[in-house]
Amino acid sequence: MYAQRELTRLAEHKARLRWRIAARRVECTHALTQVLRPVAWLDRAIALWRRFIPFAPLAAVPLGFLFKRAAAPRRSLLSLALRWGPALFGIVRNFTGAARARKE
Repeated sequence: MYAQRELTRLAEHKARLRWRIAARRVECTHALTQVLRPVAWLDRAIALWRRFIPFAPLAAVPLGFLFKRAAAPRRSLLSLALRWGPALFGIVRNFTGAARARKE
């Protein structure tokens, strides 16, 4: 059997270890929230994007016609984006739809 002093010392050591473990858990939780802030922001941005994605083609075509002549010279990157953007958007949308159908 252990002596009473030894048992008391072990109980105090155990209590200190438990306190250190609890403090480290709090530190890890705080660090994890700091690290995951950009991920949470990205998740909110993706949710917002998915909410407005059905309306994007409706807005892209009139805006493209509106800004095409006024804002973009013939060979600029903006002109190419306005010309080929809706077609590329449709292609990407079809690929993502096919990928979702394949998963199901």
